[in-house]
Amino acid sequence: MFLVVGLGNPGKEYQATRHNAGFMLVDRVRERFGGTPWQRKFKGEISEVRSASLAPDRVVLLKPLTYMNDSGESVRPAVDFYKLLPAQLVVCHDEIDLPMGTLRVKVGGGPGGHNGLRSVSQHLGPDYVRIRMGIGKPAHPGGAAKDEKVVRHVLGGFSKQERDALDDLLARAEDALVAVLRDGPLRAMNTFNTEPKKER
Repeated sequence: MFLVVGLGNPGKEYQATRHNAGFMLVDRVRERFGGTPWQRKFKGEISEVRSASLAPDRVVLLKPLTYMNDSGESVRPAVDFYKLLPAQLVVCHDEIDLPMGTLRVKVGGGPGGHNGLRSVSQHLGPDYVRIRMGIGKPAHPGGAAKDEKVVRHVLGGFSKQERDALDDLLARAEDALVAVLRDGPLRAMNTFNTEPKKER
């Protein structure tokens, strides 16, 4: 089986923000593949999907409700409960170090300044699979207020131009996740770690 975690923050005020791309993705996966209703467990919400179109075995979707910085407090008990190996854990998240609309599949590595990944890695180590969805950096992030600008950026909503790219990004991320679960991360990397098509 697989545990697919979407990182984000609970609450309506965060629902449509850049930092909640992981939540958005697992919501779409649940809807597309007919997951069970969300239920509270592991300090989060889980839904189980059994679809041969998604994976050969069952998949559990998890949205931690601990707030981003403590995501590992939800992911760790779920991994322990299902007795999973790192290869059976896929974490889906926004990525400020990738341009808006860029998608990358990755195995292992550091958190790169992402507090949700940092928390998961502190609890489980770094060797899990990631679906990285680029949200871009804030304009002119330099200076003393850099951290504040980054926080405002990730907790802000998508611009109209970004919203136009978001649906395509999430659709490709869904397909990448399916490829990871069915064919393994290496094949998914070879297929999906490409630049988004630019309009002419």
